[in-house]
Amino acid sequence: MRIFVTGASGYIGGSVAAALAQKGHVVRGLVRNPAKAEAVSAKGITPVIFTLDDADLLRTEASAADAVINCADSDHQGAVEALLAGLSGSGKVFIHTSGTSLVGDEAMGEPSDKIFIEETPVKPEPDKVHRVALNKLILEAAPGVRTIVLCNSLIYGHTLGVPAQSVQIPPLVAQAKESGIPRYIGRGLNIWSNVHIADLVDLYALALEKAPAGRFYYVENGEATFGDLVRVIGKTLGLGVAQSWSAEEAIAKWGRELAVFALGSNSRVRAGKARAELGWAPRHDSVLDWVATSLNGG
Repeated sequence: MRIFVTGASGYIGGSVAAALAQKGHVVRGLVRNPAKAEAVSAKGITPVIFTLDDADLLRTEASAADAVINCADSDHQGAVEALLAGLSGSGKVFIHTSGTSLVGDEAMGEPSDKIFIEETPVKPEPDKVHRVALNKLILEAAPGVRTIVLCNSLIYGHTLGVPAQSVQIPPLVAQAKESGIPRYIGRGLNIWSNVHIADLVDLYALALEKAPAGRFYYVENGEATFGDLVRVIGKTLGLGVAQSWSAEEAIAKWGRELAVFALGSNSRVRAGKARAELGWAPRHDSVLDWVATSLNGG
């Protein structure tokens, strides 16, 4: 199968593209940074150097492909519209990468008992209204395009593609190393669902093969509080006792998007539909164990 993957030098897109190339698919990967083209090529992916703003080129790549997997930007509407235009009426696959911060609150370290499945109504915070609307636009392109939205929770694990990092755990580790003090936001009781990158890649392959048109799936296999994550980081690095940061301090360090929605919110989802419909069977279920092993050099 000829597959076009955006974000081929990124953490998710690079891992997905490398795994599909290893399975024998012909993979072309969008690379915005020409310096990464050689590394992408070494993973069996043909680099295509341009940006998400090049609508004509995106349409051309989509038209020539048997399937498109968008991993570059969950919120770039122009790119989505161009890719869907290239696939329009073909019945070909379009998998879009979204993220569960769309159900996130502004708890800043406080807990929540709200858990979402696909049928749970979502009333997004103002910062996430656009993401929810874009997912809806994608799903409504079915059945002319076999659209699938994978809404990923916190992702952990070493990249399967070119060197790249995930969004949430690395900033916590970097801050702890830099300051010598591991820090969580507020009381650190906020909870995120999570998934290992290898299990996530398996789900992309299953969705490509089996998912019906117009499907939305949450993606997770476990959950943890950020306080527990930070305490494991601190203990494994041999640092002092984890400490709280105020919302203001966290935002000053990490910016609003990362501090409020990626590190300070609750985002609890369940992936029963992916298991039931696609036969997804994730193998990794403890982000805390992985952090401890990873920071010990494992």
